[in-house]
Amino acid sequence: MSNNPDVMPKKQFLSLQIDLKKFEKATEEEKTQHETMRESTTFFRDGMRKLRKNPLAMISLVVLFCLVMTIIIVPMFYPYSYEQMITVNGKRDKTAKNLAPFTYSKNELKAIEEGQEIFPHIFGTDELCRDYFIRVLYGARVSLAVGLFASLIVLVIGLLYGSISGYFGGKVDMVMMRIVDIIYSLPDTLMVILLSVVLTQVLGTSLQGTALAKVGTNMISLFVVFGVLYWVGMARLVRGQILSIKTNEYVLAARAMGAKPGRIIRRHILPNCMSVIFISVALQIPSAIFTESFLSFIGLGVQAPMPSLGSLANAARGGMQSYPYKMVFPALFICLIVLSFNLLGDGLRDAFDPKLRR
Repeated sequence: MSNNPDVMPKKQFLSLQIDLKKFEKATEEEKTQHETMRESTTFFRDGMRKLRKNPLAMISLVVLFCLVMTIIIVPMFYPYSYEQMITVNGKRDKTAKNLAPFTYSKNELKAIEEGQEIFPHIFGTDELCRDYFIRVLYGARVSLAVGLFASLIVLVIGLLYGSISGYFGGKVDMVMMRIVDIIYSLPDTLMVILLSVVLTQVLGTSLQGTALAKVGTNMISLFVVFGVLYWVGMARLVRGQILSIKTNEYVLAARAMGAKPGRIIRRHILPNCMSVIFISVALQIPSAIFTESFLSFIGLGVQAPMPSLGSLANAARGGMQSYPYKMVFPALFICLIVLSFNLLGDGLRDAFDPKLRR
């Protein structure tokens, strides 16, 4: 038989080049797996599937869910109110001042001896004889509401502004970014204080007798401050991502096929920015909570008697040596919220970033 590869059978020629003994035939199961195509899925569904495989992200999600359920459900059945002093036999109990956790006042002990059922104060009481546990729950409710709503405002404004600026570029980008630079040049602390004071005075007269009056002028002014000042970071972030993505081949192909700018941004560009957007929003929530705490510290936050975690921590500063638990409980809730959102943001980044997918 000729040794010329041009005239040798193909199987015999390959056998001279490759050791066929090192190979094994595929099993029926392996053949089935090879023939089975991957199930059709969407970008969101595929991201959620990866998120469920991240244990830290799922633990943080469970913690946040339990916290939200607690601050919503428990106040419905809790016997004490966040704004009223503790009463015994229909009278205010002035002896229930600065009680330690799971303790009773003198009047409550007498009532227990008489056969009455008194619910214990889980976190103790404050200096005005109010149950501290219910105040911490309402404080967490207010702080979470401020963080979520403020982050939503920042997301919507920053996403729209940054998308338009980054996609169209040129003179549009130059003008829009100069506006961002002007807002960046303003001193944040001074502008927050001035806007809060002015808006509180303006809204205080215009909202009287309306449903928004129950929310409080300070809360509404706080949301306006976030909508005016704090969206610029999100806008710059989105603009930078779009500038780096819009030159890719699939964006150019979409343009060549006649796709409109809105569809290109929504279907081709923003999905590749989701990781940065998710992590930024997740970090914006604790940032909003800290901003609300700062405004409450200087008297421009949530109006009394409505508590927030920031105002509770500020009120506890004066008695840290005598009543340290008053600082521990609000600080613990703040740490849980911040840590959970940080871990959840990292999990969302890992799950939704196309560059991190195998």
